[in-house]
Amino acid sequence: MLAAMPRVSKKFRLQWEEAQQAWVLLYPEGMVKLNQSAGEILKRCSGEQTVAALVAELEQAFDTTNLQTDVLAFLAMAQQQHWIEY
Repeated sequence: MLAAMPRVSKKFRLQWEEAQQAWVLLYPEGMVKLNQSAGEILKRCSGEQTVAALVAELEQAFDTTNLQTDVLAFLAMAQQQHWIEY
């Protein structure tokens, strides 16, 4: 899983929504407003870096450690919701 390279599904468009002051996932039937953590993870899901690199980037950006478990749990949920693909 750590070597996988997640990307936002082609069924969704990730964008910053100024009116919501949040990252959102847009799809034909509506919109999903993301919390800050989800937005930070998904905006790094470009299909160009591994999950391990994504975790390392988040830990550096937020000056913290031990995010791997939480990130993996979020990515598993996001995959179930079809927000991301590998």
